[in-house]
Amino acid sequence: MKHEYKETLLYVENLSVAYDDTIIIKDINLTEKDVVREGVDCTGQVIAFVGRSGRGKSTFFKALTGLVACTNGKILIRDFENSEPNAAKLVKEGDIGFVDQKYTLFRHKTVHQALKFSLRKTALSNAEKESKIKEYVKLWGLENCIDKYPNELSGGQRQRTAIIEQLFSSDNFIVLDEPFSGLDVGNIQEVKKSFDLLCKSSEFNTIIFSTHDIELALEMAQTIYVVGYPTINGKQEKYGTIVAKYDLRDIGLAWTEFGEGHRKLYKEIVHQMMIS
Repeated sequence: MKHEYKETLLYVENLSVAYDDTIIIKDINLTEKDVVREGVDCTGQVIAFVGRSGRGKSTFFKALTGLVACTNGKILIRDFENSEPNAAKLVKEGDIGFVDQKYTLFRHKTVHQALKFSLRKTALSNAEKESKIKEYVKLWGLENCIDKYPNELSGGQRQRTAIIEQLFSSDNFIVLDEPFSGLDVGNIQEVKKSFDLLCKSSEFNTIIFSTHDIELALEMAQTIYVVGYPTINGKQEKYGTIVAKYDLRDIGLAWTEFGEGHRKLYKEIVHQMMIS
């Protein structure tokens, strides 16, 4: 299926993070653009990060969402409040939504109260906020949960609530740390539905997630980045960086059924992870 790259949505240049004198990640560079597909209203972008444990994926995600400061480099995202083409702004905390593995929610707030709270910084009137909450809980299948507390929700319901919370406060960008970890088959299907809803709700929606399940990454994402320790001049360094990128759109494997091409790429990604 034909696709076209449009405006830049996310730009990371020479990103490094160090804790005291220990470099955790270094020299991370990437550019992700809005992708338009022929005959499809909303495509959305799904980007996966894979790599062995301890290679810096979580630190990168925290830097990306403004939760830790960058030692060097910069992160820019599309500024949707500016109508100029390719208008960009430096990322600050809250610009990119972050959903952790536990789908952390306020224990003492119902779904309705939590979503209302996440809209507190918007210029919407009270009636507009209620209308938006109603629209999203219906779209995301949470109508029966609106007055429930987190301990009364299933894992899938908690995750959907957490995603909507982040969407309300950060618009088009959302990062999910290991969203498939520890889930049974039914809940994995729920997460897939959430991704699908996000992609169909705006062509600018950009989902970034990490996973140890390479098959799921190949099934869900259009771009896969491998984070690992680079080998420079024959010596393996001890900091994480992007060691490989696979654009499934250009390879011809995006938006297609899992097949032989995906299986070959699976082996290549595993090999890349093992040597880095």
